[in-house]
Amino acid sequence: MSDRPKREELKNEISSRHLAMTVDEAEKLAGYVDRMPTPLEFHLFDTMWSEHCSYKSSKPVLKTLPTDSPGVVIGPGEDAGVVSFCNHDGVEWDLVVAHESHNHPSQVLPVEGAATGIGGIVRDVYCMGARVTGSMDLLRFGNPHGEKGETTRGIVRGVVEGIWKYGNALGVPNMGGDTEFHPGYDDNCLVNVVAFGVVPHDRIVHSFVPEEAHREPYVLILTGKPTDSTGFGGATFASADLDGELGIGSVQVADPFLKRVLSEANQAVLDLLFDKGIKFGFKDLGAGGIACVTSELAAHGGLGIDVDLDAVPVSMENLPPEVIACSETQERYGLAVPASVADEVLSVYNHRFELPRLFPNCRAAVIGKFNSKPVYNVVCRGQSAAATPINYITEGVVYQREELAVNCGAPEPAERPCNPRENLTEILTSLSGCSRNHIWSYYDSEVQGVTRFRPGEADSCVSVPVEGSRAGLAVSGDGNPWYGELDPFLGGAHSVGEAVRNVVATGATPICATDCLNFGNPEDPEAFWQFKQAVAGITEACNALGFSGGDYPLPVVSGNVSFYNQSKGGKSIPPSPIVAVFGKIHDHRKATDIVLRKQGNIVLLVGIRKDELGGSLFYRTCLGHHGGTVPAFRGSLEKKMADWVLGVIHDGRARSVHDISGGGLAVAAAEMALASGTLGIQFSLDSNPVTLFSETPGYLVEVDPGFVENVTLPATPALVYPADAALISDLTPDFDWTTIADAATYELLVDNNSDFSSPELDESIASSNFTPSANLATGTCYWKVLSRNAAGSSSYTATWTVTIASPNITVSETAVAGAGDLGG
Repeated sequence: MSDRPKREELKNEISSRHLAMTVDEAEKLAGYVDRMPTPLEFHLFDTMWSEHCSYKSSKPVLKTLPTDSPGVVIGPGEDAGVVSFCNHDGVEWDLVVAHESHNHPSQVLPVEGAATGIGGIVRDVYCMGARVTGSMDLLRFGNPHGEKGETTRGIVRGVVEGIWKYGNALGVPNMGGDTEFHPGYDDNCLVNVVAFGVVPHDRIVHSFVPEEAHREPYVLILTGKPTDSTGFGGATFASADLDGELGIGSVQVADPFLKRVLSEANQAVLDLLFDKGIKFGFKDLGAGGIACVTSELAAHGGLGIDVDLDAVPVSMENLPPEVIACSETQERYGLAVPASVADEVLSVYNHRFELPRLFPNCRAAVIGKFNSKPVYNVVCRGQSAAATPINYITEGVVYQREELAVNCGAPEPAERPCNPRENLTEILTSLSGCSRNHIWSYYDSEVQGVTRFRPGEADSCVSVPVEGSRAGLAVSGDGNPWYGELDPFLGGAHSVGEAVRNVVATGATPICATDCLNFGNPEDPEAFWQFKQAVAGITEACNALGFSGGDYPLPVVSGNVSFYNQSKGGKSIPPSPIVAVFGKIHDHRKATDIVLRKQGNIVLLVGIRKDELGGSLFYRTCLGHHGGTVPAFRGSLEKKMADWVLGVIHDGRARSVHDISGGGLAVAAAEMALASGTLGIQFSLDSNPVTLFSETPGYLVEVDPGFVENVTLPATPALVYPADAALISDLTPDFDWTTIADAATYELLVDNNSDFSSPELDESIASSNFTPSANLATGTCYWKVLSRNAAGSSSYTATWTVTIASPNITVSETAVAGAGDLGG
């Protein structure tokens, strides 16, 4: 007879244990074990089926991201992504990258939350066998001058303190990052963290038990800080609406000095195992603690495991089995090794590195044995605490969430008065436009001696991670919440686009990306729609901005989803996709910064200015307006601009480079001048805010005067189709014109008015054809094209007139009397 509990009994267990799982999930668990689950089983599945661990809402959507490309060694699925980086002295070196969030803990306990965020992301890179050469933080805070300004300022100070105290003590250089302020983060700050490092290709470590464990006995060694109750429920805390009072106990406590010793001890153990030719698995203990590391190491290796909680070193007496198994005590690792070398491994930790002398009961110990039967068994104080098929734990549950499109847009301002001098000063001294140097000054960015460009010196930080090699690594992280709330698709696309431009501006070719997707409650159809739109934007941008040749994308190799970023009152953060891009410079000596070099040099504008001021610094700071048209994402044009800039840098002709983004051309020019100290930029522009402050993507490139003398204006194209005076019935016609050999881009204008006062299409295009994505209006329209390159623009073609009829009217798609020839 079945002992399955009734639904009401399960509901009471969920409530009394403060679990995040649903009653339906509890029923599924009870069905698996065919009885009332034990306390450990409840907490084990609550953790492993949480949004944080299982990606139960996001998994189907994440599969749409491009993850494969030449050079990808390990994509999403392990503790970190791995891509090939360089060859030095006959050794193939790979780059290891990881990207996570620690949002909820940092809102509740800012110092501890941010510190353990850095600690966790660094462990992910260490566990792949890498030497960690840098970290980066991408921070989002509320309005420090708003209603909750005092709380926000305290969180900012605490988060920065947590980051510098942990990172500086650990000896990993902090390479800056990105900080934004927005009132939408008043109740939920975001602390996204990135870490990266390098590893010889033949010394990559995997986070699963190797195949050899099917043929010989393997054991699980736990090493590091003794287990306590800190962080218990941390994964579920990150998978529910923020509740500060309940969440305080779910925040972990960091110990960077112990981490530093453990890192050296781990490396000694890895060297020992590699030198002996022994296959092993290695994984850090983060969300879910011992329960997660034991079940995932075993399950991903196709094995089961017997865990003895009585063998776990603890710092507190009488801890319940669910706390020992699921707490998230920091500075711990799990190692799967053959039983035959276990004593030797333990000796390295406990005797050679003397872990027991560092911290009471700090040591390495064997706590489990792997077996061929795929069952997860846990014993505590001589009693069975959990017994279930292991795949039930790790396969989790998957939901197809409902979505509801939201009209996020807002109108343009009624008027756009512009005073260039006053407006530029307002922007540069505003919260969003001012320097972040005060934050970066707390961070040690040079501790390992590998840093080439520190935070603020170039568009991305640049380091030289492989000793003796000239290969440079550029890293940038970006995301614009103001774009995200107006158009989540474009918010996602531009998070990739800006990070790519920042990397390209230093002369680095992008090789991979990571993402952290921060959103509200996935059970809210509107929030889930925003999430899907942002992922679609990232996907489109990565597909457009691949640099590996052919049709290969920029691969997303690691990342994280952070849902439930909303308060108990139900207020969600702005859609916040944050992307980091990593690029390689073949010779770091050729890397470019934003510092102007020489009086008399020329500064080129790469890209054009469009009337796309929605979400811009100009609108927000100078007009107090938060609506408008967000810059379109033009993938082919972004790629062509990037290729051109990289070519100029690699040829040694670029003296400095800065991308155009927040604040537009005027702010980009001012930042180059400010970085230079003694040089400025003189240019003649009108006071049109579009020219000065539009955030349409582009670059400013400083070159010697002779560079421009060798570049001539491009010829004017000839229009091809639709022919002049043509009558057509296609509402999305192909516009074609002749290709100009030395043109970088073309501008297409289509308008219902012959003076082009309100264009229906105003497109910058890298190729000599364009097809509208939306139907054009029926009736008479006018079109013309010009070409551009570094020297400037050609004249426009003659204007051709086309009549577009409704598709249900039969027309002849040929020119009528008066049609012009190709010469216009």
